[in-house]
Amino acid sequence: MSSEDKTVYVDASEAIAGRLCSIVAKELLSGKRIVVLNAEKALVSGRSDSVFRQWQARLEVYSHVNPIYGPIHPRRPDNILRRMVRGMVPKTKSKGKDAMGRLRVYMGVPEKYADVKASTFEDAKARRPVPQYTTIAEISKNIGWSG
Repeated sequence: MSSEDKTVYVDASEAIAGRLCSIVAKELLSGKRIVVLNAEKALVSGRSDSVFRQWQARLEVYSHVNPIYGPIHPRRPDNILRRMVRGMVPKTKSKGKDAMGRLRVYMGVPEKYADVKASTFEDAKARRPVPQYTTIAEISKNIGWSG
């Protein structure tokens, strides 16, 4: 079985980010390659002012001795989603490192994947009306991404 047979293309539009990332992490650990498209359209549940406040609070965590050593806070939507998946795999073990190597996350749909049929995970779909959620792009802009 070639690597193309094991590649799963996922559309993150209108999917709850945490649920999507947990499913993606499980698939990565099972040995599949995952390509996540439209990362900026993934959703976070909760009132938007509360969500923004929580993300701003995360940015205040840093090293007082030398802040350049981290933690490094991602601000781009694709990096935020990648970091969410990273938190769900055993990143210090070899199987976790290999799994993260099989993950690709993109904002929008690159020309390379324009003709690919992307699937969605039904378990990760938003159940309430989409305007009641906050997108990863809105969070990114609120925490300093200029995209």
